[in-house]
Amino acid sequence: MMNIVLLEPEMPSNTGNIGRTCVATRTRLHLIEPLGFKLNEKALKRAGLDYWDKLNVTVYSDYQDFLERNPQARGSMYFATTKAHKVYSDVSYRPDCYLMFGRESAGIPEEILVDNEDHCIRIPMWGDIRSLNLSNSAAIVLYEALRQNGFGKLELNGQLHHLHWKDE
Repeated sequence: MMNIVLLEPEMPSNTGNIGRTCVATRTRLHLIEPLGFKLNEKALKRAGLDYWDKLNVTVYSDYQDFLERNPQARGSMYFATTKAHKVYSDVSYRPDCYLMFGRESAGIPEEILVDNEDHCIRIPMWGDIRSLNLSNSAAIVLYEALRQNGFGKLELNGQLHHLHWKDE
């Protein structure tokens, strides 16, 4: 099972959207405090629609708490940052890896990035654009990791319902 890690997320709508993506992909969501919102906020639930109760989510008091409770994350975690030298699609993801994203206003702290430079990844962008929306970034990287692992047990085939129109 894939893992999305949000380090100190600030906007409930982004976290709600990411939660919905996690439910749709059977991905665990890890939230590292402090959060910029309360988990019962309407904006969070609205963005997550009626999926929030189906979400596999754990909240941690800080980054150290997360690492202590998830020792398997060491060495299998990727850090999304505009400061990375590697493009997210050039990395080989394990089916149980951890994908970390930082605060909307500041990203992942520099000291964490420096300690994990070999696992830092970036999404290419044009010019001097500061960053993409957090929920979009999480979806882009998560789906690349899922694609590399054959999409796990996700439903790959849709079904069209053919409508027959009558000539009038």
